[in-house]
Amino acid sequence: MKILSVNVGLPKEVIWQGKAVTTGIFKEPVNAPVTLRRLNLDGDQQADLTVHGGVNKAVYIYPSEHYGYWRAELPGVDLPWGMFGENFTTEGLLEEAVYIGDRFRIGETEVMATEPRMPCYKLGIKFGRADIIKRFLASRRTGFYFAVVRGGMVGAGDPMELIARAQQEISVAGKTI
Repeated sequence: MKILSVNVGLPKEVIWQGKAVTTGIFKEPVNAPVTLRRLNLDGDQQADLTVHGGVNKAVYIYPSEHYGYWRAELPGVDLPWGMFGENFTTEGLLEEAVYIGDRFRIGETEVMATEPRMPCYKLGIKFGRADIIKRFLASRRTGFYFAVVRGGMVGAGDPMELIARAQQEISVAGKTI
């Protein structure tokens, strides 16, 4: 398990369906390690803290393995790392194998899996199509969130190590073992 890409972005105003909307979904890969803090990564912010970010949603993870599915579903759409608004594009860490409360070490940091992602209309803004939300949910390829237990530096290529398995054993995909 490892991080393939660390993606950050600041909120910006865009026009969606004739209205100005502020969103932080536009994430770009960074080329150097960044500091992971209690509420987010340096260089990253969320636009609406009533539904995004916060202690339990400090970092959004999306498995790189899902990108192949989306390339087949959305031919001709450019899908760079960060396209789904994720902070970490990962390898080897799928929703079915991650349980709420699982703890991971990433370099000098420690994070804990907290919940699956429930997308809002801003994913439609990013893709320029309102149907993506329904398709995203139906795919069951939603990614999940981490809370930050201990901050520090993180970067692309960093290994991720499971250091504690949750006792409740409810996966972020909604399955139990």
